[in-house]
Amino acid sequence: MVRGLFITGTDTGVGKTYVGAMIARQLAAEGRKVGVYKPVASGCGLDGGKIISEDALLLWQSAGEPGDLEHVCPQRFLAPLAPPVAAQVEGRKVDPHLLRSGLSYWLDRSEIVLVEGVGGLFSPISQEDLVADLAADLGFPLLVVSQNRLGTINHTLLTVRAAELFRVPLRVAGIVLNHPSLPPGDESLQSNPVELARWCPVPLLAQVGYQAQQFDRSVDWFSLAAEPALQ
Repeated sequence: MVRGLFITGTDTGVGKTYVGAMIARQLAAEGRKVGVYKPVASGCGLDGGKIISEDALLLWQSAGEPGDLEHVCPQRFLAPLAPPVAAQVEGRKVDPHLLRSGLSYWLDRSEIVLVEGVGGLFSPISQEDLVADLAADLGFPLLVVSQNRLGTINHTLLTVRAAELFRVPLRVAGIVLNHPSLPPGDESLQSNPVELARWCPVPLLAQVGYQAQQFDRSVDWFSLAAEPALQ
């Protein structure tokens, strides 16, 4: 049976795609058949008149280019806004049914599927849905990517608590603490992992150093994944 993880973040720009790509590369190197699914993306670019999601492309390449790139991110929009707002700018709408049904393509050809949301857990993803609504319906455990900077303890604890208290409680597999930039003079960088381990009710699974290409410890991502609610 196919397993999966739903990768979300404490905010936008915290490195969800970077971390997801690292996980995809590790799983592919282990011989796993990896599917990657980003249900919708905004802030995309144009290539020969075609809307391209750079995030989707990186995930696909990292997984070994499985299946068809078009199915990695079926709904793509240009404006760097929340997807339903970006869609409105183009006179379109995010299709909430396709957000969910698009997963089927990957369930048919993968051992494990990595799903990446947009923004944070409570970011709008369609006119009817927050990211949390989609995560609840797909049913995969959450992997929360948090940025290693001052304030991350509060943001991470709020995200985990919000998942626990959602209309359908969302199971959080753990946290990845990412270091996507070097904030000058931020003295919290060393203490954040210790404080997260102390206060967070779910495990700090790994850290990613600045521009690192691998995690600071070994993680069995396949064992952390679970079967989806949607089949």
